[in-house]
Amino acid sequence: MDTETVMSPQAEAAEHILVVDDDPGIRDVVSEFLERHGYAVDTAADGREMERAISRRAPDLVVLDVMLPGEDGLAICRRLSTPDGPAIIMLSAMGEETDRIVGLELGADDYVPKPCNPRELLARVRAVLRRRREPRAGEENLDAACEFAGWRLDLVRHELRSPDGVVVNLSSGEFSLLRAFVERPQRVLTRDQLLEYARGPQSDAFDRAIDVQISRLRRKLDHGGEGVELIRTVRNEGYLFTPKVSRTP
Repeated sequence: MDTETVMSPQAEAAEHILVVDDDPGIRDVVSEFLERHGYAVDTAADGREMERAISRRAPDLVVLDVMLPGEDGLAICRRLSTPDGPAIIMLSAMGEETDRIVGLELGADDYVPKPCNPRELLARVRAVLRRRREPRAGEENLDAACEFAGWRLDLVRHELRSPDGVVVNLSSGEFSLLRAFVERPQRVLTRDQLLEYARGPQSDAFDRAIDVQISRLRRKLDHGGEGVELIRTVRNEGYLFTPKVSRTP
């Protein structure tokens, strides 16, 4: 799709996806398929074109190839993974689990190996965007924030503040996982339960993704390096969020 094309009012109202891949064939197939399913889509061949596209219109989600000329996809993922940044789905011809783990550690919301079925990618796009929408379906009456051990998780802004008021960056995947914990404190949750609560019942994400994001959350919740264990591993069972949680308006 030509990124300079003037969009219709319907496209302007649609969720915006940016496809970043140096293969023009993949860009065309993916962008045309997503457009047929109601999304507004721009494309870019590398990091520079991506920046120009973002400057024209901030995307809701970036489909990002790992192997790009110049700045690679992992470096771009690290840079884009901010509280106000877009959701990120990584694409890579390298389908090894270690490659998936690296992408998730850098803040990606999901990871799809290449070659991918456009329908599978569409399902992942829908799932990631659904998790990021606010308010979530059926949760309009929930309190706006949760507090635990001096921390505050704003459920509307997707914002986590430390006990001394510092905003801690969370990817959308990390936010969804932390939300699953704070909504079910002091209960042992299996990996399958966490996958369903954080990613939805149709998720086919692998168990290791939960381990990676829990490891990231633990580091971010280790305020001042004090080693306070807010997420406890229960051997052969799952994970337990240890603090008491209170709801606030």
